[in-house]
Amino acid sequence: MFTGIIEEVGEIIQASSGLLRIRAPRVLSDAKLGDSIAINGVDLTVAEMDGDSFSANVMPETYRRSNLGQLKAGDHVNLERSVRPTDRLSGHIVRGVVEGMATVESFTPESDAVIARFRTPAELLRYMVVKGPVAIDGASLTIIDKTATSFAVSLVQYTQVHTGLLSKKPGDTVNIETDIIARYVETLLQERGTPQH
Repeated sequence: MFTGIIEEVGEIIQASSGLLRIRAPRVLSDAKLGDSIAINGVDLTVAEMDGDSFSANVMPETYRRSNLGQLKAGDHVNLERSVRPTDRLSGHIVRGVVEGMATVESFTPESDAVIARFRTPAELLRYMVVKGPVAIDGASLTIIDKTATSFAVSLVQYTQVHTGLLSKKPGDTVNIETDIIARYVETLLQERGTPQH
């Protein structure tokens, strides 16, 4: 489990079929083999460590649902170590299970903030509400606007500097994880409406 508070922007050293190698000195400071690290919001396992870099294996299902297959050497990724039982939950409950992708539509300056708008499939938008949480490339953000085809978040200065979101440009993809509580509520309500035999 994660909080969506990005700890480090790492650099892709190698991106080959089924493998990512990432330079990330900060998140590796206390890491060990088998630990979970969210890479652009995707929970992957540390398979190998070498100095200030680590490798993680990526399965085909992950490539289908995320933007990890588009990564290349030199790209930057948002990184977060998994939550320890004693940590504060500063963002929201993020599982590291990406449900799909959205496309960057625009970045619009607003005073010291930047309004980021994303085109998103309806199957993801249904679990989003204004003032509710969403994880974008692993970063916990609050939805400030929603239309039939898109949603927007406001990026404060800290988020602008400490994530890789502003390195994206219109047309680029981002990973999306919606609020798990909304999904649970929907499932429970569906089951409640189904006659029991």
